[in-house]
Amino acid sequence: MGYVWSGIGLLVAYLLGSLPTGYLAGRLLKNIDIREHGSKSTGATNVLRTVGKWPALAVLLIDAFKGALAVLLARWLYALPTVTATLPGNLDATDGVAWAAAIAGLAALLGHSKSIWLGFSGGKSVATGLGVLLALSWQVGLLTLAVFGLVLAITRIVSISSITAAIASSLLALVLHEPLPLLLLTIAGGLYVVLRHRTNIQRLLAGTEPRLGQNSES
Repeated sequence: MGYVWSGIGLLVAYLLGSLPTGYLAGRLLKNIDIREHGSKSTGATNVLRTVGKWPALAVLLIDAFKGALAVLLARWLYALPTVTATLPGNLDATDGVAWAAAIAGLAALLGHSKSIWLGFSGGKSVATGLGVLLALSWQVGLLTLAVFGLVLAITRIVSISSITAAIASSLLALVLHEPLPLLLLTIAGGLYVVLRHRTNIQRLLAGTEPRLGQNSES
C-alpha cells in the first residue's frame, strides 16, 4: 500500500509541475505558441519577452505556487496515519515526510521542464524550484531569491542569475544545516536547473545572451 501512495504522490507532484502556464499565457493572450518565439522556453522570462510584463508576473507566481503546492500536498499525504504506518521500519514519520516532500519537489521540477501536455517540453524550472524551496525551507528559499535578485541587479541577465541562485541554494542548505533530504534536493535540483540552461551558457560564453528587457530569437 505504501508503494501505491508513493506513486500517487509523485504523479500528482509531476502533474502539478507540468501545468503549462507560460504556454497558456501565450495561447490565451496572443494566440501564439511561445515555444516558437524568443528563447523557446515556456518560463516567465520568455513570457516577459513575448507576451508582456503582467502575464510574466502571473506566470512566475503560478509556477512558484505549483512547486510549493506539490511539496505541501506530499507533506499532507505522507503525514496521514494510513501512510506513515506503511513506512519502512528504519524510517520514522518525520524522516519519511521530509524525504517524500523533497522527492515530490524534484517531480514538480521535472514536470515543469518536461510537461506531458507539451510533448515533454517546457521551461527551465527556476520559478517552480523557488516555490519548492520556499515550501521546504523558507530561509533557504528567501536567501536563494536574494542571491538571484542581487546577481540580476548587477548583470541584468536572468540566466546567469538563475544559474548562480541554483548553485547557491546547495551552499545555503549546507551552511544552514538543513536536513539531508533538502540538501540532496538542492544539489540535484540545482544541477538540473544548470543543465536546463545549456544554451544560455553557450550564449553567455559567446557574449550574445540578452539582458533583461532585450528580445531574443535564439
